[in-house]
Amino acid sequence: MTTDPTLTLAQWFSPGFPIGAFSFSHGLEWVIEQGELCTAQDLQDWVEAILVDGTGRNDMIFLSAAYDAETDQELTLLNDLCIGFCGAAGRVIETVEQGGAFCRTLRDMGQADMLPYAFPVAVGRAAHLNKLPLDMTVRFYLHAFAANLVSAAVRRVPLGQTEGQRVLSQLHGQIAELTGKAQELGPKDLSNTTFAADIAAMNHETLYSKTFRT
Repeated sequence: MTTDPTLTLAQWFSPGFPIGAFSFSHGLEWVIEQGELCTAQDLQDWVEAILVDGTGRNDMIFLSAAYDAETDQELTLLNDLCIGFCGAAGRVIETVEQGGAFCRTLRDMGQADMLPYAFPVAVGRAAHLNKLPLDMTVRFYLHAFAANLVSAAVRRVPLGQTEGQRVLSQLHGQIAELTGKAQELGPKDLSNTTFAADIAAMNHETLYSKTFRT
């Protein structure tokens, strides 16, 4: 195993790492189906809101808290809280299944042996066990989160690949700003004002024809 944290994190958050991230859209598919997200600017606005005021920010807090957790009981409480903050049943499936697959893969690779936590909690714990820098881990996590939403929109709207990459590039500032807050915010700072995203995730559960699982 390489001791280079950049290469380790690049592998963990590569689209080829087998956690099934490509099959989830975080409710985005329903928004597209309703005709409410049609352009690159629509996509940028939607993903930016989720990053800054919704799941992205909360996941960063859970990841950071798990990184600093000192006991299994603390990790269990964080995991329960993380699942509780999911705004829809599909969101629970999304974080639990990705986290479980992430934990299994790291265990089989000999990099970490831990319980199948929700995805951000699992990443925080694994980063701690592998002595990876917290700020770098958060940066890679948030980038991968945004990239997966952009990829879903590119496939489903559809948008061109170049437009998708332009949107992702425009989100780098928000990712960097959030990363800078990783050690300042804790569970007491958890919040969510992206109600439209939660409603979209709920409605997606009853969408008749689906490309994505959430």
